[in-house]
Amino acid sequence: NCLNIFGNDYPTKDGTCVRDYIHVMDLAEGHVKAWQVKGDSAGLHIYNLGTGQGVSVLEMVQAFAKASELEINYKIVERRPGDVSECWADPSKAINELGWKAETSTEDTLLSAWKWQLKLRERGIQ
Repeated sequence: NCLNIFGNDYPTKDGTCVRDYIHVMDLAEGHVKAWQVKGDSAGLHIYNLGTGQGVSVLEMVQAFAKASELEINYKIVERRPGDVSECWADPSKAINELGWKAETSTEDTLLSAWKWQLKLRERGIQ
């Protein structure tokens, strides 16, 4: 009935945490690309797969409301212990070494998530 937003007193533009939200298919394609490029290479290869852009929780709520054409009920609740103010990927190594980059916009990611939810509901899956 209501989305909990954990804290609105962080030192960010709107007081909510900032994260790097990525479409699941972009993430999957990044893993495939890493396997294609580095799969036969010895050693450990670490890449940050993300958009490289931080989006606040409130921005994400507003974008989802727009994508779904719904009003999102939320309330600000106490911070969770250990949450950091801002955290997002630096995908430059993946871009340079793998030729991979997240392609899906936040708006398209949320529209895709909403369509997926609607299909689940149609099938009686909540």
